[in-house]
Parts: sequence; structure tokens; C-alpha cells
Amino acid sequence: MSNESKITRELDVRVLIPIERHRTLLQMFKELPVNESFVFINDHDPLPLYYEFRSVHGDVVGWEYLQKGGRDWKVKVTRTESSQGREFTDISTLMDLRKVDPKDWKHVVFHRYGMMPEGDTMEIISRKEPVEIHQIFSEKFAGKHTWSYKKEVPGEYVIHIKKIINTEEDGAEIKVIKEFDVRPFPPAQRHEMVFDAFDEISRGEAFIFFNDHDPKPLYYQIEAESSEPFKWEYLVSGPEEWKVKVSKTAD
Repeated sequence: MSNESKITRELDVRVLIPIERHRTLLQMFKELPVNESFVFINDHDPLPLYYEFRSVHGDVVGWEYLQKGGRDWKVKVTRTESSQGREFTDISTLMDLRKVDPKDWKHVVFHRYGMMPEGDTMEIISRKEPVEIHQIFSEKFAGKHTWSYKKEVPGEYVIHIKKIINTEEDGAEIKVIKEFDVRPFPPAQRHEMVFDAFDEISRGEAFIFFNDHDPKPLYYQIEAESSEPFKWEYLVSGPEEWKVKVSKTAD
């Protein structure tokens, strides 16, 4: 990245819900002149967004971490060259795995899928069939998504993954057995409190917790590490207070 780039704007996206963060920053990069930059602040590592930028706009993205850790991640983004970004019609987001480090495939795909509204479609492009990702979708999101091949040729697989709109009501009543506030505690302890509460509840039970920022990274961590079906529901979505109900549901 050039040290001569001009910073045109600094934005704290922590006040936005996750999907709006991506939309806002993608639009900012689309409008960014060559050799100019913007800085944004996030509450977790926004690495999936870096790969989304590259998937949509190509190899013209300068990405520099100015601060790392906790809920204060500060990144400088620079447009290094002009490019024509891909315009979407039948999809809501694109993840070109040819531009993603293989060790990050699962993280970026499921992080981005987790933020997609029901009814939206993600496009994945890969040089080879993403067998492991397909298997995870089949096991963890059975009946909740569709997986369709748009192109299958050596060196290029194009796949559309659609998040199905849930039109069914939960058959059983969910009982809230615990409610707690993590805000007085340090970040590491907050994570332990939420995971302990999740381990303690049974199917058909839920807990509610309060936080001072969007705890969406916890959702992704539970999704990645637990085989239990669960539901994550925002009761209050900021900007000062976040209230989340976490339920263990039936299969």
C-alpha cells in the first residue's frame, strides 16, 4: 500500500448491525478514487470483508491493520488501481475462493452466510469443488438452504447457496431459564459466561444476555463449535444496548 494515499473518511461501523456494515463499506470502496483510502473501526477482525472486497473488485485492495484486538479493530483500506466491480442481480454477495487463503475458507464463508437475511443467495467460485464446505452445509443447515451448481468445469466451480425463508413456527414453547448482563465483565469472561450458559440449557430452553455491542462473533463461534441446533434472536439491537435470546431448538 502506498504511504502517499489520502484518507478521505474515517467511520466507526460498530454502531451498525453486521449486514449494514458490509453494505456500507462495500459502497464506500466502490466509490473510492484510486490512491485514496478510508479507515473503519470494527468490534472483531473484519478479514471476511477483505476477501469480499477482492472477490467483487479484484486485486486492487490495499488492506492495513492499524489496530488489532478486543473490540477495537482499526483498518485502513486503499484502492490501489481502478477496476470495474461486479454488479449483482440474482445474488446478494460473492466469495471467490480463488482469492482466499484456503485456511480461511470456512471462516469467511460461514461468517458471511451467517449475516445473510433469509431469502438471500451467496455465490461461491472455486478452482475445485469445495467438498468440505458442502458437507458442513448439508449437516448443519439441512432443510435451511439450497445448494446449486451454476458451472462445473475443470478449474472453475460456481455455486449458489440460498438461505431458505423460514415460514414455520416453533412447535414447542421455549422456556427462558436465565437472564444476565455481561457488560460489567472483561471480554474474555463475557465469552465464558455465554458459553457456560449455552452448555447449561437443554433443548426447548433459552437464556437472554445483555451486551454493549453486537455480540455476533459469539454466534459464529457457537455455530462453528456446537452440534446442537440453536436459534439466535435479537430482542434489542443497539446502539447502546444489545439484548439477545439464545435457544436450543429441536432438530
